Amino acid sequence: MATKFKACQSVEIPVPYQPIPIKHYLRQPQRLVNALADSSRIEQLNTEVFRLKMRPLAFMSLSIQPIVDMRVWAASDGTICLESVRSEIRGMEYIDRRFQLDLTGNLSSYEKDGNTRLKGIANLEVQVELPPPFSFTPKSILETTGNGLLKSVLLTIKQRLLRQLLVDYQRWVELQTKDSSFDRDSNNFKVFKPE
Repeated sequence: MATKFKACQSVEIPVPYQPIPIKHYLRQPQRLVNALADSSRIEQLNTEVFRLKMRPLAFMSLSIQPIVDMRVWAASDGTICLESVRSEIRGMEYIDRRFQLDLTGNLSSYEKDGNTRLKGIANLEVQVELPPPFSFTPKSILETTGNGLLKSVLLTIKQRLLRQLLVDYQRWVELQTKDSSFDRDSNNFKVFKPE
């Protein structure tokens, strides 16, 4: 019996003033990936695809470890987009062969009342055929438990994003202003060259 679980999480973050606008920071999606999860659990597969090894999750009596390959890129309007391209479950071959994970999300900056804000949303959907013992569990209990688990996963990612993103953005600005100067009129960097 295939069961579908869904969760959605939105985020809005006020961005403190920095000499380089955050839209320039967002042109480097790999920095966002590092704000989403600990670097020890991320492997960069190519310029846009990253493998995220999630922490083991407990679902009813099962312990599973999802591995998700995510494509992360900057759209032409500066929005960071994210989508899962592959997933697997470690720990239970039965579930791995009957498991599909779909993760999509985006994050963009906008101005409101002269202040910059980030706004984003993530949608997570899992379709899985659970092992036979679970066929005796009422579907409503399975769905409530599964939806709650996905919501907690997205909430954990959101909390890390709230903690890490602005810290990394500030660190990035400090590095950029140390090595170069930002021309606010043209919105481009001018790199100082020794004379």
